[in-house]
Parts: sequence; C-alpha cells; structure tokens
Amino acid sequence: MNFASDNAAGAAPEILDAIGAASRGPAAAYGADPWSQRAVAQLAAVFETELAAFLVPTGTGANALALAALARPWESVFCHEEAHVHDDECGAPEFFTGGAKIVGIPGYEGKVTPAALAQTLQGFPRGVVKACQPAALSLSQVTEAGTLYSLAELAALADAAHAAGLAVHMDGARFANALVALGCSAAEMSWRAGIDALSFGATKNGALACEAVVFFDKGRAEAFPYLRKRGGHTVSKGRLLGAQMAAYLEGGLWLKLAAHANASARRLADGLAALPGLRLAFPTEANEVFVIAPTTQLAGWRAGGAAFYEVPTRGVRPEQGLRDGEAVARLVTSFETSEAEIDSFIALARRC
Repeated sequence: MNFASDNAAGAAPEILDAIGAASRGPAAAYGADPWSQRAVAQLAAVFETELAAFLVPTGTGANALALAALARPWESVFCHEEAHVHDDECGAPEFFTGGAKIVGIPGYEGKVTPAALAQTLQGFPRGVVKACQPAALSLSQVTEAGTLYSLAELAALADAAHAAGLAVHMDGARFANALVALGCSAAEMSWRAGIDALSFGATKNGALACEAVVFFDKGRAEAFPYLRKRGGHTVSKGRLLGAQMAAYLEGGLWLKLAAHANASARRLADGLAALPGLRLAFPTEANEVFVIAPTTQLAGWRAGGAAFYEVPTRGVRPEQGLRDGEAVARLVTSFETSEAEIDSFIALARRC
C-alpha cells in the first residue's frame, strides 16, 4: 500500500517498449534524432499551436531552467509559498537563474489569488535599485495541495501578471491529471489562459525520466538551448527522451494513465471521508488525497504497512479546525494504483 508519491510508480509498458525500440541501431545524438523531432511535433499538435519545446530528464531541471529563461539574477519569481519551486527543489531555481529571488505568496489550498499577488508586488517596486525587480509568476497545476486552478482563475492570474509586466510559468508536473479533471483542452489550460512557458510533466505519469519545457512565446526560448547545455541537461542519447515523450502522447496514453490515477484518488478519498475521525483537508480534485487524522491513527497506518507522508501545510482553512494531536497525511495515487490496494488501505484505516 504505497501512497507516498506517484514517483514511486514504475514506467508504463508502452513507454518501456518505445525506449527499447529506439535503442536499436545508431541515431544522431543530443536530440537531433527522429524521435525527439516527432515528440516536439506531437506537443505542437496537442497544444494546437506553434511552440518551442525542449526535452529534459527531470522535473526540477524543467522548472529551474524554464525560470532561468524568464528571470535574470537581480529579478524575482513569485509563486505560492508552498510551491515545489519554493520548498522542494533545493535552491535549483535560484541556482540556475544565477540568484533570482523566489518569493512565496500565502494562500489557502495551494492557490495564489490576484489580490495576494498584487499585495506582494507592492514590496517590489520597479526601478528601485535596492529591490529585486519583478520578472515572473509561477503557478502549479496541480497545486501542492492537490487542488486545481479553474480556467477562469488561471486567466485572471495571467492577466494580472501580464499587466504587472510578469511572464507566467506553469509547473505542470501533473499537467495530465489537471487536464483530465477539468475536462478541457491542453490549449485552454495553457497558452489560451495566458501561460507563457510550461514545465510539462511525464515522469509522474508513466514515463521513465522525461519532461518537456514548452514555450508558447518562442522569443522567450532563444537562450534555452544554452541554459540546458550549461546546466547539464542536454542528454547525449536524446532519442531515449524523444521516444518516451512520443510514446506518452501517442494515442492519448498520457490522458488514459492520468484518468486512472484520478479515479483511484476519488475512490480513496470517498472511502476515507466516510470513516469517523477522519476528514479531508482539501478537495480531492486530481490524484492526491490530503486527510486530517489523529497522529495515533497515522502510526497505526504505518504499522499496518502503508507508505505516505505527513505534510506540515499552512494551507488548511481555519474552518477545517486542525487540532492538537492531528496531522495532515498526503496520499498519492498513480496509473499503477489498484482497487485492491485502495480497499486494503481503507480497511486498515477502519481498523485503526
């Protein structure tokens, strides 16, 4: 019963098969291969627009290098105070940008609001030499609370950011999960909503190790090939990245895998919410379930063989009444999660 992370899941068989097929025979190195070219063409088709796309092996690399293309060392990047780029990337965005300041904005349920962004920007006046200059807004979709920005919320934030002279980046590590949950098109949840650059995730959803950095404003991509090479993320055998991304997108595999993960999370959330003493910290909108439970129960879950993380989040609304002796457990489902695994966990929680 492993709900620690969707990173704990393996690679989808279709993607492993594609890697094996691409490995046979010689091919041009560093991404100048047919698989990588096909992957970029597929991304353009998925997003229904011309774009610049670059494959990298890690999500941290995708986020940090994307932000390096948007922000200079004396500038600042704004995000939710618990965003992955703020809390979970070991300073990689600061490192790859050469020192740009990452500024966290508080907000319930993992979300930034236009009002909170405007208030924060007041502390970063343009043209004042002693202040870091505003450069970009980074939004996580799915958020770190497992919640989603609606299309209207994305558009409102992008409009506010652009009006303030900021570029807009989306951390889409779980982009497929968000897309399936909202039931919209990739274009609607990205460039049509005002997103300038996207970290398009695949690793959490069935790839072996592959992400794409997508620029909808191609002018912002001019420096990226150099940033990627200098940052050590230009893979020699780039065809193996291209093969992964091409297989991931082929025939809608990415959406099928995400739909399974989302449905598994809903089954898990419904089962746990029905048990006495447990309540959901946030709405379950994609493939993450956040449960408030007594710490004694969490210890019982672990003793029963369950893997998960406790998260010291500040995003729980006061009306949820997080009390002494309680904690928030994060449970993540994946394309591999089975109904039997979920039912076994719910039975364990009922016993505890």
